[in-house]
Amino acid sequence: MKTHWLLTGVALAAGLSAPAWAQDAQAIQAASDTSNDQAAASPPDASVPGEIVVTAQKRSERLQDVPVAVSVISGAQIAAQGAVNLEGAQYLVPTLNFRKSGTTINQSLFLRGVGTSTFSVAGEPSISTVVDGVVYSRAGEAFSDLIDIDRIEVLRGPQGTLFGKNTSAGVINIVTQRPGNVLAGSVEGSFFTGNGNEYRTRAALDIPVSETIKSRFTGFYGNYAGNIRNVAHDNRRVNGYEHYGFRGMVVADATPDLTFTLIGDYRRSNDDCCAEVIGTTPTTGLTASVLPDRNGNKSRTVNQDLITHTDEKSWGVSLQADATLGTQTVTYIGSYREYDNTEIRDGDWLPTAYVGANQLHDFGPQTSNTFTQEVRIASPSNQFFSYVVGAFYSRAETERTFRRDDVVCTATPTPTVLTPCSTAGTTVTRPTGTAVFGSTFKNLAFFGQGVFNLTDRFRAIAGVRYTSDQLDVFHSRVTTLAGPGINPSFGPFAGKTTNTNWSGKGGLQFDVTPHSTSYATYSRGYKGPAFNIFYNLGATGTNVIDPETADSYEVGLKNTLFGGKLVVNLAAYYAKYHNFQANNPDVVAGVLVTRFTNAGDISTRGGELDLLYRPVRDLNISGGLAYTDAHVDQFKIPTNGSTTGVVPAGTQLGYAPRWKGSLGGDYRIRTGSSIDFTLGAQGSYQSSQISQFDASAAIRDATTIKAYGLLDLSAGIVDAKDAFRIILQVKNVLDTSFASSIVSGGPGGAYRYIIPREADRYAGITARLNF
Repeated sequence: MKTHWLLTGVALAAGLSAPAWAQDAQAIQAASDTSNDQAAASPPDASVPGEIVVTAQKRSERLQDVPVAVSVISGAQIAAQGAVNLEGAQYLVPTLNFRKSGTTINQSLFLRGVGTSTFSVAGEPSISTVVDGVVYSRAGEAFSDLIDIDRIEVLRGPQGTLFGKNTSAGVINIVTQRPGNVLAGSVEGSFFTGNGNEYRTRAALDIPVSETIKSRFTGFYGNYAGNIRNVAHDNRRVNGYEHYGFRGMVVADATPDLTFTLIGDYRRSNDDCCAEVIGTTPTTGLTASVLPDRNGNKSRTVNQDLITHTDEKSWGVSLQADATLGTQTVTYIGSYREYDNTEIRDGDWLPTAYVGANQLHDFGPQTSNTFTQEVRIASPSNQFFSYVVGAFYSRAETERTFRRDDVVCTATPTPTVLTPCSTAGTTVTRPTGTAVFGSTFKNLAFFGQGVFNLTDRFRAIAGVRYTSDQLDVFHSRVTTLAGPGINPSFGPFAGKTTNTNWSGKGGLQFDVTPHSTSYATYSRGYKGPAFNIFYNLGATGTNVIDPETADSYEVGLKNTLFGGKLVVNLAAYYAKYHNFQANNPDVVAGVLVTRFTNAGDISTRGGELDLLYRPVRDLNISGGLAYTDAHVDQFKIPTNGSTTGVVPAGTQLGYAPRWKGSLGGDYRIRTGSSIDFTLGAQGSYQSSQISQFDASAAIRDATTIKAYGLLDLSAGIVDAKDAFRIILQVKNVLDTSFASSIVSGGPGGAYRYIIPREADRYAGITARLNF
C-alpha cells in the first residue's frame, strides 16, 4: 500500500527529475560570459526556472541553452533534504545512485547505471567530482560534507572535452557560495531524533575587506549517535558520525580585468560506520546463536567485538585567476589537496573467535595527496565560432599500510556447540600480515570544445581531448603466519604503465522554437589504465588493466514554457563501454582467479524527463523520472574456456534500477504580517536493484535490494524579511525499511546488510538566523 501510494504520486508528476532550482529566488544565481565562471549576479528574471544558470560547459549559460543532460540541485534543496553528503543527493536525481560501503574509500557513485567498484588503490572512478573547479582524484573524498553549497550540477555521459579526468560516465560539479558585498552572515542549528539523536551547527560570515576584496568563512559541526545497536559493547549505538571543519574564500578584483579567488578548507571526521548487520541465518556452522536480529532489512542490531569505524582528515587550497585579455577570458586554477583515511574493520562480524569461526580484524591507514594545474581560454559566446580550450595536469599519490589479524582455533574432537577460542583445550594460532602498497597517477591533457553558430537557430558542436596517462604502483606484503584472508608474503613488486588517448565530442543543436531547443550528440569517453593493487595481491594479479572507453549517443529536447515558469527537459541515450573495468574471472600463469580486470563490454540505454515549475511566486515544484537499462553485453571468458564466475550476457548491472523518480514541492504562505508559513514535501521511488554484481543468479537474487519509496514532509515559520526561519521535518514518513547494500560472505554463508539512516522514520527541527 505504501509503495502504491508513492508510485501514484510519482506517476502524477509525469516523471519529473529532481533538478535544482532554489526554493527561493535568491538561490538562483547567474554569471556573465566574461566573468569568473563561478561569479554570480541576478539575471533579469531570476525568479523563474527558465533563467537557471549553470557552468556545465566551463562558461556561464542558461541551463536551457546547454546541449547536455544536466540536473541541478540547489543549496536550498540540499538543505531541505537534510543531506550530509552526496549520498542524500541520490534521492533528488533519478539517474544518480550510490553504493554504500563499510568505509568511505570503498563507496561509489553510479550514473545511468555505470560506475566503478574496486578495492584497488590503482583504479579510479568513472565519475569525476569537481568542487569549485578542482578535481577530487579519490572517490572517498567526494563524500565529504556538503557545506555552503550554491548548487550541484549532475552531468550525465562522457564529459572529457571540458572536465579534468575520468569522466567516462559523467561529472558531479559542485559550486559553493561566494562572498557577498556587505557584512552579513547566518547561524543554523538542527536537532533530529527517532533513530538516534543528531546535532548539527553551521555558521557563515561574509566580510567585505574593501570595495575590491570580499571574503566568506564557514564552519560546521555535526554529531550523530547512529542507527544500529552493538550488543558486544553494552548495546551502544554505532553507524554514527562526528564531523567538523571550516572553509574560507577570498575574492579579490586586482583590476577590472583580473580577479583572484583563493579557497581553503579543512575537515575531520570520526565515523563508527558502517557495521554490517547479519540479516539472514547462516546455512553452515554454529554461529546463529550469537547473531542477533536476523531479519533482513529490518535488522538493527550487531554483536561485534571490534567497532568498525573510519577516521578521516582532509584539507586543501586552490587559487583561481580570471583575466580578460581583449575579448578572451583566461582562467587558471591550481590546487593541492591531502586526504587521509584510517579504516578499522570487524571482518568476522562476531563477538569473539570460535572453533570453526575465526576472528578477522583489519587496520588500514591510507594517505594521499593531489596536485592539479589547469588553464583555459574562453572566447565570447556571441560570435560565429565560440570555444573553450585548455590544458590540465594532475599528480595523485596514495600509500596504504594495511594489517590483517586473525585468531584461529581448533579442538579435538570437533565441538558440536559453539565454542570460544578462549575455552581450555583449544589450540589457538594468530595469523597476521602487513602490506604496504600505493600508486601514483600522472595525467596530462589538452582539450577544447567549440560551437559553430551557423544561423540564429542552428549550431554545430565539436570537441577533442588528448590525454597522456602514467601510472606507477608498488606492493610488498610481509606475512608472519598465513591464515584466513591472509596470503603468504609477496613482493616487493613495482609496476608502471603509460597510455595516450584521443577522445572527443560532436553534435548538432537546433532551436525548434524560441523556447524549445533540440540537440543530438556523440561523445567518446575514456578512463585511464589501472592495476589491481590491494592487500592480498599475488603473482597472478600484477598485470596492467587496459583503459576503459565509451561510445555515447544522446538526443534531447529542452522546453521553456509559460514565460519561463515551466521547464520540461527530455533526453534519450545509448552508451557502450569497452574494456569495462570490473571484477571478472581470468587465467594468469595457468591459474583461474577472480580479480579487478577488463571484464568485457557493457551498455546502457534509457530516457529521462526533468521538470521545474513555478506557477506562482511562492509555489515551486520539481521532479523527474528515469528509465535505465544497463546490462552486460559480453564478458570475457578465461583462456582456459571455463565460464565459471563469468557474469552472463544480459545481466543487469549493479546499482542500476530500471525505474527511479522523484517529486518535490514547497509553498510559502504569505500572511501580510511579520511571520509567513512554509510547507514542503519530497517523495522518491526506485525499482529493485542488484547490490552484488555476481555470476551466480542465486547470489544476485539474494542481494537484490527491493523496490522502495520515501516521503519527507516539512512545515515552518519564516520571518517576512527572511531574518529567521524555523522548520520542522519528518523524514521517511511512511517508515519504509530498506538496505543500501546487501552482500554475501557473512558467517556461515549469511548475508550482510548495511542499513542507512533513511531506512527509519525520524524527525527534527532546524532554526536559522540571518544577520
